[in-house]
Amino acid sequence: MSHGIQLRAVPYGHPDAVKLNDQVQLEYQARYGGEGDVTPLDPAMFAPPNGLYLLAYDASGTPVASGGWRSQDENDEGYSDGDAEVKRMYVVPGARGLGLARRILAELESDARAAGRTRMALETGDQQPEAIALYLSSGYTLSAKFGHYRHYDSSRCMTKPLLP
Repeated sequence: MSHGIQLRAVPYGHPDAVKLNDQVQLEYQARYGGEGDVTPLDPAMFAPPNGLYLLAYDASGTPVASGGWRSQDENDEGYSDGDAEVKRMYVVPGARGLGLARRILAELESDARAAGRTRMALETGDQQPEAIALYLSSGYTLSAKFGHYRHYDSSRCMTKPLLP
């Protein structure tokens, strides 16, 4: 399974986080064309208690997965008060199938719930069937669209209530 994998909270601007973010952007470009995810993200958005950014490190200290959440409240992009938005969920190809994304997602949900958030919200796309399957099997349901890509046909938005 995921032996020797450690989850660590890091700032979004941490060099390892930047390295994985560069990789996820290349993957988005390969799957969707264009320039990747251009949603504006500021490291401060993931600073506790209004967010959290996690990296998974393997036994040799190499970062192999990432994920974060940031607070969202009702705004003109379609979010609701109490939302925790999942961003930058990514597992490097060599570490897929170990359950790392599921582990990170569970940790993000737990942290957001502890911070008083009432709903997880995320946006993915129709070219990421593995991500959609993960979220559906983790209790997420398709929802009305929100966020930077809400007007795109390929966009898929999902939410999950965070019950106390």
